Amino acid sequence: MDVPTWVWIATAVVTLAIFTFDLAVVGRRPHEPSMKECATYLSIYVGLAVLFGLGVWYTSGGTSALEFYSGWLVEYSLSIDNLFIFIIIMAKFAVPRELQQYALMIGIVMALVMRAIFIAVGAAAISNFSWIFYLFGLFLVYTAFKLAREGAEDEDEEFEENKLVAFVERRFPATSEWHGKSLFTHAAGKRMITPMFIVILTLGTTDLLFALDSIPAIFGITKEPYLVLTANIFALMGLRQLYFLIGGLLQRLIYLSYGLAFLLAFIGVKLFFHALHENELPFINGGEHLDYAWLEIPIWLSLVVIIATLAVTAVLSLWASSRMSAQEQDAATGPRRDWHDD
Repeated sequence: MDVPTWVWIATAVVTLAIFTFDLAVVGRRPHEPSMKECATYLSIYVGLAVLFGLGVWYTSGGTSALEFYSGWLVEYSLSIDNLFIFIIIMAKFAVPRELQQYALMIGIVMALVMRAIFIAVGAAAISNFSWIFYLFGLFLVYTAFKLAREGAEDEDEEFEENKLVAFVERRFPATSEWHGKSLFTHAAGKRMITPMFIVILTLGTTDLLFALDSIPAIFGITKEPYLVLTANIFALMGLRQLYFLIGGLLQRLIYLSYGLAFLLAFIGVKLFFHALHENELPFINGGEHLDYAWLEIPIWLSLVVIIATLAVTAVLSLWASSRMSAQEQDAATGPRRDWHDD
């Protein structure tokens, strides 16, 4: 897929315009969004992603379009799991309901910038070192095992403050009082950071940690950096609305960790097979490629596996949770938290 420079520039400009408009709307009138508002915005973003995929199909063929749709679905499904942490962060910092979507918006913009850097580094690595696919594959399989084990242990997921946020809280004077959406305030003649600053920093840096598994996962779907970036853009565009729309539903997705673990393991194996097919390591097959057809899992099969896994996970989760008491659901996914808790 040959992406001209002007397409990269146009994509950056359009993305910046959409986020600027969204941020201006939210920033001008901080409020708790209604379900109708969330559903409307989410429908628009999903529709744009579908249209974008059709555009890729028209300009670059069906294979590239399937790679985009597969990558987008993988990023979206991993984002749903991340929403659990976002809910915990909002509760931990007692973010007022009317300010939550503003905090999410700024955090998502930060995450998008950092992910773009991460994608550039990953693309440069795989273009120069084919063996990096071995590391990506093994890392995803390890992550899948860890995710499945955490699901089996039925432990409540606790938020641990990352080191950057802890450093900022120690080194910079901060106030515990909220000052709307302001990041800084003045008190006792000193410039101080507000809780909003800490929350936004936490959301942005936490999402970057999530990218450690999501970015290698999407590189297992497509090697085209443009598709990797746009799939991440569209997944992050709807993340804020998804947070408010399905916050209560997350409690019922009791098998989500198992479904995501299976997906990560599948993509990890796919990456490992690809690494064998492109092998250049001298201690494996004498540094020669392994030219077996089954080592390259076709993209259509990847898309089928992704959709089937997400569908089965959702249906089984909702069916099983409907037969559970509130206490049993708490045991499966952790104590109940409402997304709008102060």
